[in-house]
Amino acid sequence: MSSQQKQSVSRAAGAPAGPEPTGPRPARLSAAAALTAVEGLALAALGGYMLIMGLAGAPDSARQAEMGGLTVLALAVLPLVAARGLWLRRRWSRGPSLITQIVALPVAWTLVNGGGALIAAGIGLAVAALVVLVLLVNPTATEALGIGPRETP
Repeated sequence: MSSQQKQSVSRAAGAPAGPEPTGPRPARLSAAAALTAVEGLALAALGGYMLIMGLAGAPDSARQAEMGGLTVLALAVLPLVAARGLWLRRRWSRGPSLITQIVALPVAWTLVNGGGALIAAGIGLAVAALVVLVLLVNPTATEALGIGPRETP
């Protein structure tokens, strides 16, 4: 059995893919985790509000309001799980967090075009998403997560 096959077997058995990161967590990674968690908590609060208003309020369509609330609650899981992974310095967490930020940018644009108080919410969301994107592509953060340049075979 080759060493590459042994690594595949150990990964499948639940063993970590590489050495655990050591040393203190960089401030950039902590900030990215915190902002991602805030986005997830905001989504969870919005989903909870939508669900409660669908049940207790007088929406045009209670079923649509309830399903919307449940959908937003389900969507809140991704940034919350990614934030926990970033906080614990898990390599896999960078992808879900990046995806969350990329998806947040069109949402922010839509909010800004909505007018009124939505402009401030859209600007805040866009700034948070761009800051997290910059923090996660920073070499300090990638090294802390154990992501390095690819080796050529």
